[in-house]
Amino acid sequence: MTVALPLASFITDFWNDQLVANDRQGVFLVLVGFLGSFAFIRMSTRMIRAEVSWWPGNIESEGGLHVHHLVFGIITMMVAGTVGFAAFGRSPLTEICAFFFGIGAGLTIDEFALWVYLEDVYWAEQGRSSIDATVIAAALIGMIVIGINPFEAESEGATVIESIISWAIIIFFLGASFLKGRRLHGILGVVFTPLAIYATCRIGKPDSAWAHHRYGEKHPKKQAKAEERFRPGRRTDRFKEAFRDIVGGKPSEGVTHATEEAMAATREAGEEMRARAERIVHPDDRDD
Repeated sequence: MTVALPLASFITDFWNDQLVANDRQGVFLVLVGFLGSFAFIRMSTRMIRAEVSWWPGNIESEGGLHVHHLVFGIITMMVAGTVGFAAFGRSPLTEICAFFFGIGAGLTIDEFALWVYLEDVYWAEQGRSSIDATVIAAALIGMIVIGINPFEAESEGATVIESIISWAIIIFFLGASFLKGRRLHGILGVVFTPLAIYATCRIGKPDSAWAHHRYGEKHPKKQAKAEERFRPGRRTDRFKEAFRDIVGGKPSEGVTHATEEAMAATREAGEEMRARAERIVHPDDRDD
């Protein structure tokens, strides 16, 4: 009883003085719903993989079609977002919608890898990108909750054009950091832009989108430099993998191998379809 009263008082003061006073209660509830739904669905999927008898399994249609939880996340975000806009400013409906929007976002981003690969890679190595995306999203939402806004860097007397240019520069460096695979620099760059500038000027990771389009066969020396700089087994990589294992569980080696084969087959099928379409659109000239 003696502990509960100070805790309740702290929560009330935090809600009124830090959130309501700064009009951040909505985004705070988005963060709470986001983290809560992500934690729950990760626990659920791990229980399903462990084949716990008393835990409900996957949701499937009568025809055996597996319904991914991102479907429920998308629907939840659509409903909560629409109702939230319609009831904007009317408490507590706006706050309730914010909470459910966060729940939908958490369910959806947990299958971020499915957006990228268009394959069910949840328990494959590629599926661990969902954990990275969740950490990045949670960090960015958390920064907004505590009042960090990178776009307030310009002076109060800046014109609209100057503000747009400033925003564009910040977004460019943040985007380049993430494209180069330097996610931590990108996250911290939201608070301190020079870190994002530093990451942009440095070599990208060998498996990043930047390396895929800018290194490789086009610039083999840069690819070799990137592989040397980010060789496997680095201390930071070991820490990151341990964190991923704790949060999302270890990937299944058999699933990873099967996923890589399926993705390779999909790429080959796509290339064959493109070749057929090219022949249809531009048929070879034939003699009469």
